[in-house]
Amino acid sequence: MQRLLTRVGLCACLIWSPVLLAQDSATEYEDKLKQLRDTIAELKQEINSVKSNRNALQNKLQTSEEDIAELLKKIDRLKGDLASQKKQLSRLNKERAQLQQKKLSQQKHIGEEINGAYRLGQRGNLRLLLNQQEPDKFSRQLRYYHYILEARQEKLAEFRDTITKLDEIEPAILAKTEAIGEQQSRLQSQHKELSSRQSERRRTLAALNKTLASKDAQLQSKAADQKRLQKLLDEVSQTLANIKLPGSGVAFKKRKGKLKWPSSGRIRHRFGSPRADGKLKWQGVFIRANDGRPVRAVHHGRVVFSDYLKGHGMLIIVDHGEGYMSLYAHNQTLLKDTGDWVNSNDVIAKVGNTGGLEEPGVYFEIRYKGNPTNPARWCRA
Repeated sequence: MQRLLTRVGLCACLIWSPVLLAQDSATEYEDKLKQLRDTIAELKQEINSVKSNRNALQNKLQTSEEDIAELLKKIDRLKGDLASQKKQLSRLNKERAQLQQKKLSQQKHIGEEINGAYRLGQRGNLRLLLNQQEPDKFSRQLRYYHYILEARQEKLAEFRDTITKLDEIEPAILAKTEAIGEQQSRLQSQHKELSSRQSERRRTLAALNKTLASKDAQLQSKAADQKRLQKLLDEVSQTLANIKLPGSGVAFKKRKGKLKWPSSGRIRHRFGSPRADGKLKWQGVFIRANDGRPVRAVHHGRVVFSDYLKGHGMLIIVDHGEGYMSLYAHNQTLLKDTGDWVNSNDVIAKVGNTGGLEEPGVYFEIRYKGNPTNPARWCRA
């Protein structure tokens, strides 16, 4: 008996061990993610504390671009609400048209019933009795007569129900129409504010570009951008090192050469190509794409950064486990937050030109243990 209990206990441990390990791994990852959030907050504060004329303009540009991103999110939400309101109004109008048609049909039938009742007369039962010689035949016709009366009552009840529904639907249509008007007014207001913010961004960007007129200044700026990004990625890599990403699925390394590009468009700058007069190199690829186009996750994972970073604009970083990360920069808006899980092909952002770009596109990197690797080797042509 003791041996049996020991075996049962051992089997239970074997069954529950993977579950407990998975729970421990998830808890550890959550703790590290919280630690990472705090570290990034300190890092951003350090970046923004640097005092210079150019940095002041970069801060102003960041504020403008963050405001624009938030406004675009609000506009998208309003458009979604407006589309939903219009769909409901269309359904109500269709229902009203069906009820009105039903009302006309019921009125016609009731009219015919009234004419029939009038022809039969109020003394229909007595006439039937006087005109019949056979009791059985009379009884059948009398029952038929009562059926007709009941049918009339049902039709009248249906007609009253139709009128009630029409009386209820008219105020609903009016309220929905007013709600749509208010929604359109709010949308126009948001578009007006967006236009003002975009004008402010253009002015700030023009002033910032004046400070970058020389090649040395451009080199310093690009080098600073790379340094900020590298520092951020180092923090992410160090914090999440040796921590297994919770969840299951195909490992990132097994998808080499099979991944889809994050957005459709033309690659303007390739990995390793020269930039800043050949003194720096591109550590990822820049895909020229239309403003607002979806940016999709290349593989399942967890968002470890979703915020603004100077030089890279609205940036999102996804941890794919085993030291692999993907990075998507210069977005118009970010649709996922730090800590969110994403699947392959999920829309995580929209193409934009934040971070001081003149043309819209998405800057895409793949990193292994913090070091850049050529995305072209991972994504299929």
